[in-house]
Amino acid sequence: MSAPMPTHVPVMLSEVIGLLGPRDGGLYLDATFGGGGYAGAILEAASCTLWAIDRDPDAIARGASLAARFLGRLHLIQGRFGDMLTLLAERDVTALDGVVLDLGVSSFQLDEPARGFSFRTDGPLDMRMSRSGPTAADLVNTLAERELADVLFEFGEERASRRIARAIVAARAEAPIATTSELAAVIRRVLPPDRSGIDPATRSFQALRIRVNDELGEIEAALDQASRLLAPGGRLIVVAFHSLEDRIVKRFMTQATGRMPSPSRHDPRGLADRTAPQFRPLTARALRPGAVETGSNTRARSARLRAIERSEVAA
Repeated sequence: MSAPMPTHVPVMLSEVIGLLGPRDGGLYLDATFGGGGYAGAILEAASCTLWAIDRDPDAIARGASLAARFLGRLHLIQGRFGDMLTLLAERDVTALDGVVLDLGVSSFQLDEPARGFSFRTDGPLDMRMSRSGPTAADLVNTLAERELADVLFEFGEERASRRIARAIVAARAEAPIATTSELAAVIRRVLPPDRSGIDPATRSFQALRIRVNDELGEIEAALDQASRLLAPGGRLIVVAFHSLEDRIVKRFMTQATGRMPSPSRHDPRGLADRTAPQFRPLTARALRPGAVETGSNTRARSARLRAIERSEVAA
């Protein structure tokens, strides 16, 4: 089984396909098409139909060759996965046998300097997945110091957020911060290297990217809509790459499978009848990639996979 593009390595591919269990005649959604790694594997695993969504026009353009290879079986949609209900309803798709979500930024976006996602190569401070709307440079150069610090702390879990925000505001007073290298240099001047070897700019870049693309809001919308689209027996597979993403996924799946802790016996809510859960867990806890995969693909190291299945008889 070969990936559609040699530079794209889909994370935990065998685990995703094993849990999804594509079958002949099934209808599936790859809600984060990216490089098409999962899409190609799903279409090769069974004679099924696959819809694929990506907000990045470059990803949709790259997918043309894969769509031609699986003519009539792969259908590409440019849009936000948080709008999947509307996007699919417009195409008369109202029920699915499985949904796959591979969260976060794609390898293609990280590796293209012009997209401005990474501090490892110089490029414009952009970070927009859809190539529309405010850029990271807009935020860095216009947000008030306190709001900028809040963004870095909330979305990057950066403990030095106030120190970094203060340094950014001072730097932009001299000249606008326009490139990834300029921003990374400002952060590195005020934040010493981490003992773990993580670049001091890592958390701040993550925070700005999440804020620019409203990634956490999109994840919450996508999980809710995916659960409503799944037919009985349908499965939702999610791969997350950092704690903010995984926290949302874990909470959603815990609630969907009825595994939330019971209220205290002194809490009146404990007297209410509890409805039967509409989903069952397919993973008791988050699955992690194996040593072989993490050894060959460093971007897989932080991956966490969770999955649920809609009950055969919907509640």
